[in-house]
Amino acid sequence: MTPRVAAASAVLMAGLAAGVDAHATALHFCERRPEVNATDQDHRLRFAARVRQALDDTPGGVALIARSGLDLARFDIRYSHAGIALRADGGAWSVRQLYYACDESRSRLFDEGVAGFLLGMDDPRRGHVTVVHLPAPLASRLRDTALDKPRALAFLHADYSANAYPFSTRYQNCNQWVAELLAAAWAPEGSVHTRDEAQAWLRAQGYAPARITLDSRLLLLAGAFVPLLHVRDHPGSDVEALQLQVSLPVAIEAFVHQQAPEAARTELCHDDQKIVVRRGWIPLGDGCEAAPGDEVIPLLGT
Repeated sequence: MTPRVAAASAVLMAGLAAGVDAHATALHFCERRPEVNATDQDHRLRFAARVRQALDDTPGGVALIARSGLDLARFDIRYSHAGIALRADGGAWSVRQLYYACDESRSRLFDEGVAGFLLGMDDPRRGHVTVVHLPAPLASRLRDTALDKPRALAFLHADYSANAYPFSTRYQNCNQWVAELLAAAWAPEGSVHTRDEAQAWLRAQGYAPARITLDSRLLLLAGAFVPLLHVRDHPGSDVEALQLQVSLPVAIEAFVHQQAPEAARTELCHDDQKIVVRRGWIPLGDGCEAAPGDEVIPLLGT
């Protein structure tokens, strides 16, 4: 593999392969992340506390949550990994998510605290998170489905692909599991029991996956060398056009907003100076800059 192919495939795969177990060592992106210094760790913990506060504003004890990972501006991607945030009876929040277990070479479901969830952000000095607050009826159905472990596992597929095609059952990525769980929770009772049925319901409801435009055919060749990057499940016309349809948090949030216009959204970001909190469906711009009406929390001790 040429250096260009290796670098390009690593960026695409590591960014889209959100949920990969950071403590395994079988693959490069499963290795431990570099240690962060005390100041960066303090800022990240403060950011996690503010994310938990945003979750506490959620009725029903469940929310959709997504975070950034690598810098994927090249592909116009900010958020790469979504999960289901669940509040325990004692008030603590955890995130139920699909992750790739490198030592087992398969996907698993994993519950992780908010601080641990944020460790997946590659840059310790900057990060973005979104929380989508659901209306009570949809929240209740999603919470019941997510907490029903046999049902949640029924929509988990062992074969992982970072760029899985959303309307095929050949592979699955972390965000696709979330989308299919939404189908299981929100479709008419008794109508969705399998991944095929979940995908059919999503398609019928107008779910529109994100489109990733590749700027080189070399990226398609990466699948021959990278074990978690595949195109065989994608329509040939998409592959030929260098446009892959993939489930990403932005697509899931748009679908939720379509299904429930009354759903609310909170977006948070931090840099080494501040935390910015924005409420509403207008996304934050580049960087972590506040606009009128945003809440700004200084990070002391910078």
